[in-house]
Amino acid sequence: MPLISTLLAVRAVDLGDADERARIAAFVRAHPGATPFHLPEWSLAVARGCGQTAHALLAERADGSIAGYVPLTEIRSPLFGRALVSNGFAVGGGILAGDEAAIPVLGDAAWALARQLSCPTLELRGAEPTGPGWTVDSETYLGFVRDLAVDDEAELLAIPRKQRAEVRKSLEIDLQVTTGHDKAEQAAHFAVYAESVRNLGTPVFPARLFREVLAAFGDDADILTVRAGGKAVASVLSLYFNGTVYPYWGGGTATARALRANDRMYFALMGHARARGCTRFDFGRSKAGTGPAAFKKNWGFPGVPLMYVKRAASEGGLRDINPLNPRYRLKIEAWKKLPLWVANRVGPFIAKGLG
Repeated sequence: MPLISTLLAVRAVDLGDADERARIAAFVRAHPGATPFHLPEWSLAVARGCGQTAHALLAERADGSIAGYVPLTEIRSPLFGRALVSNGFAVGGGILAGDEAAIPVLGDAAWALARQLSCPTLELRGAEPTGPGWTVDSETYLGFVRDLAVDDEAELLAIPRKQRAEVRKSLEIDLQVTTGHDKAEQAAHFAVYAESVRNLGTPVFPARLFREVLAAFGDDADILTVRAGGKAVASVLSLYFNGTVYPYWGGGTATARALRANDRMYFALMGHARARGCTRFDFGRSKAGTGPAAFKKNWGFPGVPLMYVKRAASEGGLRDINPLNPRYRLKIEAWKKLPLWVANRVGPFIAKGLG
């Protein structure tokens, strides 16, 4: 893209350039509002893992210093159409600004890029540009974040009484907890996660997406798995960024509920994250009014509305990939009944176009 003539200059960034990546990563890590989904590592990993295209726009001051940054994923799907998303396959991202003036400039530049790429929809996952042409959604999703306690016993006391009792029961069951990111842990995680999302009526992401994220983040990502009798029944892939743990892709098998394996998994992750030096636990987003949102509130996490902004080339042209949409109800119920091997074969083709 050409430079935009204003107080700030905006340019497209080649994320294949190691020096550019390092410069952006330093800006991201120093910003108080940043998430791991702003990092170039995330953009490139999800592009490789899902066959999409990573873009990035940088706003710079006259002295060359960074005033703002927005990572973008170009999503192309034969089922869901095209969209430019910040950031793809993430619950967060959006414009990261050091100067308030960078927000509208980067918003306009992102929209110009979307038009250039023939993407009729732009989605920015954060509270950013408003005004003519922008649609703000602050009702669909809630975010759940709180501080970690100082030790396991204090953590138990921080959990509301009813859920605390479930966690204590899970600690009495003979379950084994492991952490790592080798091939065995990856295979266990994918098997558990794939069954979990199939049971929810959702297509699973490609296994390569998980491999690419783990490879890109290195020691800043791992898998925690709960086993019963040596068989994996619950597993979660987490990211670690600026003192916060992000349990991102997690789930349990059909037997996990009776074993309280999910309760054990998240409590064990809190202890594991604390041992790694984390002080915050980001339970991710859930749709308002759903079971997952209630589950997180039961753990003592307040639900805070997440603000996303979108823009479309035509009225009514915004993507709608929300599974709560009634038009998806029958498809979801049918997906739950698929044999697991079928869901795992077909699911990645669908999911890699969701973004």
